[in-house]
Amino acid sequence: MTLNHHHKVDWEALKDLLPDWGRELGFSGVGIADIDLEDHGGRLKTWLADEYHGEMEYMARHGSMRWQPELLHPGTHSIITVRLDYLQKQPAPEEILAQGDKAYISRYALGRDYHKVIRNKLKRLVKKISEYCENQGFHDFDSRVFTDSAPILEKALAEKSGLGWIGKHTLLINEKAGSWFFLGEILTNLPLTQSPGPQTNRCGSCTACIDICPTKAIVAPYTLDARRCISYLTIENRGAIPLELRKPMGNKVFGCDDCQLACPWNRYAKQTSEPDFEPRHGLDNVDLLDLFSWSEAAFLKNTEGSAIRRTGYEGWLRNLAVGLGNIDFKASVTAGGVARRDVVAALNNRKGYSALVDHHIEWAIEQHQPIISSS
Repeated sequence: MTLNHHHKVDWEALKDLLPDWGRELGFSGVGIADIDLEDHGGRLKTWLADEYHGEMEYMARHGSMRWQPELLHPGTHSIITVRLDYLQKQPAPEEILAQGDKAYISRYALGRDYHKVIRNKLKRLVKKISEYCENQGFHDFDSRVFTDSAPILEKALAEKSGLGWIGKHTLLINEKAGSWFFLGEILTNLPLTQSPGPQTNRCGSCTACIDICPTKAIVAPYTLDARRCISYLTIENRGAIPLELRKPMGNKVFGCDDCQLACPWNRYAKQTSEPDFEPRHGLDNVDLLDLFSWSEAAFLKNTEGSAIRRTGYEGWLRNLAVGLGNIDFKASVTAGGVARRDVVAALNNRKGYSALVDHHIEWAIEQHQPIISSS
């Protein structure tokens, strides 16, 4: 939609109002990006050519739409970007990771599905912008909101708009808030000028995220092989988890936060004030065996409105079987008092859901078989 430039709208004043409006809605940052993403588009093409996207065919779909937002939403002239903190402080992630009988669920998935939370907030921000435009006599405002829901290079846009820099683990880092936040966008036809940015990349010579990755998924600084990433393996991957990557998963059953936990910038991370991100069903501190006992009906009920739904019940059982296979009964601190026979019994009782789940159950049981001497 073309703008009618007869209207003398104070666009800079609108731009100055956006951060305050964003804060009122709970956003921890608001920026403006232009739509030139050709540079990032080239990097995406290289990443896809290396087949680092694994089974995520949707990453290769839509051609150049990912780095040409005006193809996604015709008439787009500028993009408003936002970030929303999601970190819950208690219990500390490290505490759960250290207890092998507990299920570790990525911090972002403990509460309500972030897509819904952010989309609602973005719509309210759009309403404020629309009212401003109307009051200024401008009636052609056009927009579309997104959050991890469209073929668009979110991190590149957030970086351009000054919300942070893309770190070596490929996540966005903000120098005052770390990386525990979600991103969202409003594609708009308004002629807003780009925010001063991007932030200076301050990863320096640090390789903490690369060194900590259990499956060595960060194959080079700023390059992630998703096929090795525990988040991909437990969520996007629909098939068997590669044998050599099962042990390194430990007790992670949905996602992984190791690279963020290792990042020095996260000492500045802010705790979320968003009630919707409060953990549900005690998932921030729950036993693997408890989750493994959920029926499909219980899984669907307990993950209603949650990002965990994405893995599906079959993927859920598969991931939990691997977690149960990784309990170290020799180390009482990681076994947490759970008995080997109870774990093996639970695994055996779960057989029969599907060939995929049975395959991972058999592997898990094998991990707990006493070593039989061949002599």
